[in-house]
Amino acid sequence: MTPSRFNRFLLPGFAFKAFVIGGGYATGRELAEFFAPSGPLGGVLGMLLGMLCWSAICIVTFLFAQLMRACDYGAFFRALLGPANGLFDLVYAALVLIMLSVFGAAAGEIGHALFGWPTIVGTLLLVSGIALIAAFGNTSVERLFKWVTYFLYGVYALFAALSLWRTGPQVAAAFAAPQHPVGWVAGGLTYAGYNVIAAVAILPVLRHLTGPRDAVIAGALAGLLGMLPALLFFVCMMAWYPAIGAVALPSEYMLARLGVPVFHLLFQLMIFAALLESGTGAVHAVNQRLAAALRARGHDLPRLARFLTSAALLVIAIFVASRFGLIALIARGYRLLSYAIILVFVVPLLTRGLCRIRRPRPDLRPTLPAGS
Repeated sequence: MTPSRFNRFLLPGFAFKAFVIGGGYATGRELAEFFAPSGPLGGVLGMLLGMLCWSAICIVTFLFAQLMRACDYGAFFRALLGPANGLFDLVYAALVLIMLSVFGAAAGEIGHALFGWPTIVGTLLLVSGIALIAAFGNTSVERLFKWVTYFLYGVYALFAALSLWRTGPQVAAAFAAPQHPVGWVAGGLTYAGYNVIAAVAILPVLRHLTGPRDAVIAGALAGLLGMLPALLFFVCMMAWYPAIGAVALPSEYMLARLGVPVFHLLFQLMIFAALLESGTGAVHAVNQRLAAALRARGHDLPRLARFLTSAALLVIAIFVASRFGLIALIARGYRLLSYAIILVFVVPLLTRGLCRIRRPRPDLRPTLPAGS
């Protein structure tokens, strides 16, 4: 049976958004960091540039994955890097440690802020949710991406409507003021590179693509779907420009001034859901990598093993690594880690990968295995 258009065209974009939204995007902190310094117009231009970069990288990634029949990042980088494919495993492991550690801390703070729980309770709820959903494989993870996306887009749309209703004149004044955008190109490219690893982390959902046309459409939409909530959020942030650029948590700053407690609660729940889908996407990519390695040896990765692998990874990232300073060590070298992602993924993809796409081997047909 031919996969639905939703699974072929929209699901990859939903998964991409799930991976990139994380804690910083959802709270507006990353938007203030990368785009607010360029001003209202410059920030929008930078976001549009980042969106185009995401779409371009996703298109090439999806086409190469189809050509090489790679539905996990292990197979993808064996085809792209050859014997050096283990380099990406190291880079991805470091990135996941940082991501999950940040997500766990953020979930703990949300639980404490909303319900007065000890921070460990919110963290454990996030860990349990990620491990349980990841245990059931692709189908469970894809359902999470689908339903959380509807919830997230709905909350962001409501947030934009409420913000513009209350502060529309201030937003209009910020964009109407004389502007000389500077730094927006660097901001857009840096933010795009900072998150571009998501294109390869979401390979398991590409199992529904039926050909190169699907890959191009899904890749183009991925950039749009990934950036759209951020663009809405940024426009609303400009009601408090330039002060908003120095705020640690722009979402809290804005919600406190909008003065709608019920929506404040809803927005916090949305952030928790965003952390859940981002963390699940990161962990699921690791599970699929292990599953593919076992499948090559004639074995399957059972649900219990998926659950235990996910739980172990989360415990290491959130508790052990933080306790012994590994997260702080990696975080201090995060800019170097971003450069490493560009070197082991983006540069080979846009050179060797593009060459392989343009001159495919005749024994390779553009399709992906179903995966589990």
